[in-house]
Amino acid sequence: MTTTRGYAQRVDIRADIDTVWRALIDPVTLAQWYAPGARIDAREGGSYYARHIDEVDREAHIDVFEPGRRLRLIYLAPEDLPPSDHVIVDDFILSEEQGASVLRLLGSGFPADDPDWEDLYLRLRGGWGLALARLKVSLERRLKAGAS
Repeated sequence: MTTTRGYAQRVDIRADIDTVWRALIDPVTLAQWYAPGARIDAREGGSYYARHIDEVDREAHIDVFEPGRRLRLIYLAPEDLPPSDHVIVDDFILSEEQGASVLRLLGSGFPADDPDWEDLYLRLRGGWGLALARLKVSLERRLKAGAS
């Protein structure tokens, strides 16, 4: 049996939870901080598609859809990688702490002992960190500009 690995990211954003939630499910907003080619059917059982600048397509089924709380994506297997018995999942969890929205991202299901999966795992782990930093800056800058 192969083992899996994952990643955990956290970003604290000085914006209300509804604003952060919309940034996760609105294709226009998602394009500003994550992937310019996004299509989302934002509901439980819906679909989540993002095309990245480096031409990586990620397509997922929305398994959990709890507005303002949780979004869990189960990804379709990438066509350019060997088959795996594991399921790739991104689980976005929102909460509020000390007046800020806290967004946690837990990614899992990446085969740990298959070198063919190494590049995708490393790109996503690092890429999500950068994307969440862009989300924070984007939302906080927009709120600051609106308050001026």
